[in-house]
Amino acid sequence: MKAVASTPFAVVVIGRNEGERLIRCLESVRSMARWVVYVDSGSSDGSVEAATGFGVVVRTLDPSQPFTAARARNEGIRCLRFLAPTVEFIQFVDGDCEVDRHWLDTARAFLEVHMDVAAVCGRRRERHPERSVYNRLCDLEWDTPVGEAKACGGDVMMRAAALRQVVGYRDDLIAGEEPELCVRLRAKGWKIWRLDAEMTLHDAAMTRLGQWWMRCLRAGFAYSEGVRLHGAPPERHWVRESRSAWIWGAGIPLVAFVLVIAADPWGAAILLAYPLQVLRIGSRLPRAVGGRWSRAFFLVAGKFPEALGQMKAWLGRVLQRRAAVIEYK
Repeated sequence: MKAVASTPFAVVVIGRNEGERLIRCLESVRSMARWVVYVDSGSSDGSVEAATGFGVVVRTLDPSQPFTAARARNEGIRCLRFLAPTVEFIQFVDGDCEVDRHWLDTARAFLEVHMDVAAVCGRRRERHPERSVYNRLCDLEWDTPVGEAKACGGDVMMRAAALRQVVGYRDDLIAGEEPELCVRLRAKGWKIWRLDAEMTLHDAAMTRLGQWWMRCLRAGFAYSEGVRLHGAPPERHWVRESRSAWIWGAGIPLVAFVLVIAADPWGAAILLAYPLQVLRIGSRLPRAVGGRWSRAFFLVAGKFPEALGQMKAWLGRVLQRRAAVIEYK
């Protein structure tokens, strides 16, 4: 019998139409944890049947309510309360990720020693960064600083007691639910930690400009919601990111448009701020980072969909309409 069989941790996998990616994900965890729960959000590609064939516990979300990753993770938490009430740690994994074979033991051991840490994550990498510039951008985004952190992503091992203390994720958030959860955890005195260890392989499968655009739009939506919930001091959650998106994605274009209409020569000149910003960002990126100029370009260009995402969030609040999940695959 493997020693891991007696370890009180479980895995919650969430997904929607992940196909082969989900199969790889389940294969990477089913022999490493005693309890594996898969929560499906309305898949139509046979994901539920595939997961059932793996012998894991399967839960499907009620389609009468909007699907969100937060809602799926909370369903996994509720399931484990009945299935395995003694579980101390829960590893959350997105269904398009494959878990490194050493990660679960590494994360568990860290949480056992560091009792003040609620969440621990490692290095998420893109499976195919060479296939598109968008995949490469994702891979660079996942390369976060090692040590104590302010937030984690979707792949993370969490302390069940800490999750209970803050009542889990916010079901109503369609994006940015993990950093929002971390804000509440840190407010309770818990710490978030990033280890220098391989954690997951992620398959973004982004090969088209439209996918990148929608992903940035979703980020802008998350910024707006983050500011609404925790933008006040001292946290000021995502205030800087939100302000940057408004200025570069909406403010400067609006000023330029007004000046052009007024036949002011500064109308066109003000747009030079964009290439200058690309030069500024690119010159500050580490030379060791491949494609730093393309990264700088997309960081600046991403402000436009981010601003639209914030507009979408703001309009939804004004009209009191709950937004649907913003998907890019």
